[in-house]
Amino acid sequence: MSQSPKPIDDAKPSDGPEYGEEAFAGISTEHLYQKLQPITLISTNWGQTWYCIPLAVFEPETVEQCGTILELARREGKVVRAVGVGHSPSDLACTTGFMIRMTRMNRIIEISSEKRCFEAEAGITLNELHQELGRHGLAFSSLGSISEQTLAGVISTSTHGTGLAFHLIVCSPTQDSDLFNATLCGIGATGVILRVKMTVEPAFRLKEIGETLPFDEFIGKMGELAKRAEHPRFWWFPAAGTVRCGYANRTTEPVRTNGSWFWDRLLAYHAVQAILFAGRYITSLNTYAGRFAAWLASGGSVVVNDSYKVFNVDCRYPQNTTEWALPLRNAEACIREFRQWIEKEIRDPNGIRPHFPIEMRETTCWIGIVQFKPYGFDTPYHKYFDHFERVVFEHGGRPHWAKAHKLKPDDLRKLYPKFDDFRSVLDRVDVKGIFRSEYVQRHVFGVDVDPRVFKKRVLPGATR
Repeated sequence: MSQSPKPIDDAKPSDGPEYGEEAFAGISTEHLYQKLQPITLISTNWGQTWYCIPLAVFEPETVEQCGTILELARREGKVVRAVGVGHSPSDLACTTGFMIRMTRMNRIIEISSEKRCFEAEAGITLNELHQELGRHGLAFSSLGSISEQTLAGVISTSTHGTGLAFHLIVCSPTQDSDLFNATLCGIGATGVILRVKMTVEPAFRLKEIGETLPFDEFIGKMGELAKRAEHPRFWWFPAAGTVRCGYANRTTEPVRTNGSWFWDRLLAYHAVQAILFAGRYITSLNTYAGRFAAWLASGGSVVVNDSYKVFNVDCRYPQNTTEWALPLRNAEACIREFRQWIEKEIRDPNGIRPHFPIEMRETTCWIGIVQFKPYGFDTPYHKYFDHFERVVFEHGGRPHWAKAHKLKPDDLRKLYPKFDDFRSVLDRVDVKGIFRSEYVQRHVFGVDVDPRVFKKRVLPGATR
């Protein structure tokens, strides 16, 4: 017969120094971190490439609670980082200070079909907005590849404010326009975005026609192909020497989908991931995985669906990724130069075996590369990414601000004529530096912050 546990007041104190100072004599601080690691909250981004241990994590539901957090940070001299769902593939959302997760501030304030606009709290995700806007017959005019991110995240990273005390500031193109413009790609450095009012348009469908072209045919008429549709996008498979082309235009045709679980999930998702995992040990398999994926994506296709369902794509697996934009006039030369380097690497028995696809979108020319982490395991990417960044930078490229890059203030001044104006706005609205995270200090203010400080292996207690 089991006995009931004794009340805590009746428990006898330990006779020895089991939990006293003497018990830890001779144990290093690093070893203490290692002992606590199983019970330590570690925040990670979606791609599982960056990790941090915030001092505190808050999930406010009201403006007053946000103000209280900022006042506490001001008194304690702590940095505050407002985050959404952590989809940025960089350490943009990482902090060792206070982290504010904004996803509970996700209420719709107003939706007006007549005025074609909405106002919502900034922690709402695009997926949530699609549903609400759809009920009112409205939609965004354009979107990036994903809708998991929050509205504030989209604004802060430019997807394709406080000072000494807590203040609510309303800004717009006509009211405090400098702060408004700085916040449009403010990387969280201008303050915590609480509410957003934005124009939208009547809901619409897109019809996307897909085809696969040999790389040489594609690159020779890239400019022409980009003009075939309102929303063109291209996926290059280097191992196969082909480019998958998608041309999306507005339509009133009924919904039309294709695909199946066998082709889209079993083969295109699970089988490809298994090959990529094996490619960590037998690198030549990465080339076969690229050819297999290109074959699965080949052939003609037609899809008609609600606009956001066509704009968005499946990012598949955790990944390291980077993306840069460059002038259209430089795109062909840049892509050809990068292709020559990739082919040289593939011929080299010890060369890089790049993953796929390389995504290209035409507004300016956005080029994004990826190295997946099959089942969450690391794959080599530094050499591949370093060379890619050198090539696009030499061709006038600028980095996507949600993604990792190595540019410092002197580099950014050459690319952004108003860079110092942006810094002046930050000095005005954030006198105490409450929003100057490690990312902001490194890239905007030139502070010598280790670019790999938030990699898991260099966290306190992690294996080095």
